[in-house]
Amino acid sequence: MTQVKFHSGRNIPLEMHKVRIIQKLNLLPVEERQAALVEAGYNTFLLQNKDVFLDMLTDSGVNAMSDRQEAAMLMADDSYAGSMTFTRLNNKLIEIFDMPYFLPTHQGRAAENVLSTTWVREGSVVPMNFHFTTSKEHIVRMGGRVIEVLAQEGRKVTSTHPFKGNIDVALLDKTIAEVGAQNVPFVRMEAGTNLIGGQPFSVANVREVRAVCDKYGVRLLMDASLLADNLYFIKEREEEFKDVDVRAITKELASMFDVIYFSARKLGFARGGGIMVRSEETYREMRGYIPLYEGFLTYGGMSVREMEAIAVGLDETMDMDYISQGPLFIKYMTEQLLANGVPVVTPSGGLGCHLDATRFLPHISQENYPAGSLATALYLASGVRGMERGTMSEAREPDGTQLLADMELVRLALPRRVFTMSQVDYAVDRVTWLWENRDLVGGLRFIEEPAILRFFYGRLEPVGDWPSALAAKFRADFQDSL
Repeated sequence: MTQVKFHSGRNIPLEMHKVRIIQKLNLLPVEERQAALVEAGYNTFLLQNKDVFLDMLTDSGVNAMSDRQEAAMLMADDSYAGSMTFTRLNNKLIEIFDMPYFLPTHQGRAAENVLSTTWVREGSVVPMNFHFTTSKEHIVRMGGRVIEVLAQEGRKVTSTHPFKGNIDVALLDKTIAEVGAQNVPFVRMEAGTNLIGGQPFSVANVREVRAVCDKYGVRLLMDASLLADNLYFIKEREEEFKDVDVRAITKELASMFDVIYFSARKLGFARGGGIMVRSEETYREMRGYIPLYEGFLTYGGMSVREMEAIAVGLDETMDMDYISQGPLFIKYMTEQLLANGVPVVTPSGGLGCHLDATRFLPHISQENYPAGSLATALYLASGVRGMERGTMSEAREPDGTQLLADMELVRLALPRRVFTMSQVDYAVDRVTWLWENRDLVGGLRFIEEPAILRFFYGRLEPVGDWPSALAAKFRADFQDSL
């Protein structure tokens, strides 16, 4: 990775790319932002992009593509079968991961559907370091359940542990022994655990997990959607790999998994996904579901142009100058907020900077969704759209009981190669203002609550008229400023 020091002594990340295509942004006045929230049912997912200034909702499908990716899209072979585009992508995956079989899907959750349909049955138990919303929903839909075997450090919002996404190996062993290996279709490890702040796991931990899986004859799967960030942290934080090339680290990791699936909306900087498989038997077991659910075996529901872009993007994922940009910007943002007293997840992980809504808004109960309230308030104060990652993102129990999240976080995603330093500083400034006016923020309650993945499209209302009070305070403090 390129090392650049500033003569001034400032410690700021330096973009190792230049901007050649731009998209005009629009920052609405606070009164119009409040009206947009009403229209969106106080759910940031339902805001119109025209009303958003900085979209930090997600890094999924919104990463900037490179000039090489754009050029590669012109080479696409749109043959329904026998496409050379598929061959190029397949060969690139084999080159990087050394896994011989590939099943294309239109994105990561489509891969989860295929995996769960193939192996999860009534009574199945899937241990994992931490669940993701869609991964859990697919397992539950097939009659299975998820048991999280995250290392204890991972449940601490503030910590100095470098690998909070590790699995508690003793707990994994105990879990498989108790439920029976025959009831465990696979163990899932998520690279860059999304719901606890994009926290990575170490290679050393994967080795121990692999040994437990071998002991019981259980498959080991990796969700590699956020692998780029995890690779960066392995190289930066795991002593054994400080001088090891990223490609060699990737092959070392991949060699320990039976199946690796991914969303290319994150890994590869384009839109698509797929499943890499080590054994021919496993490949054949899943193969029929691709044409059934996704598309033929040489495109799997993806645009061939996106497939060409993914092949190039995977090469770029092996370049530390590219994959360092996200974590470095996130670290900068986290450190600036910490310096201003704002509660955030530490250490900084991948994907985005994560605000700790539990400490930010301690006066709001989890039943009134503090993370959702904070995301709403932040949009009102700034035009920045973040994502609730807390109790709103959890599903209710079958009896209707509200399942409370382990953490109440607001994710401020930093899509790769998208934002400038001044935009990050703007977001820090407005979060800090909101922190200083946090007592004005109240809770939310559902007025339309879907049964499945409610956080995507459910509608809410404020408990009391706190948005008006917050907007009035903003106008008083900022006068005619947007």
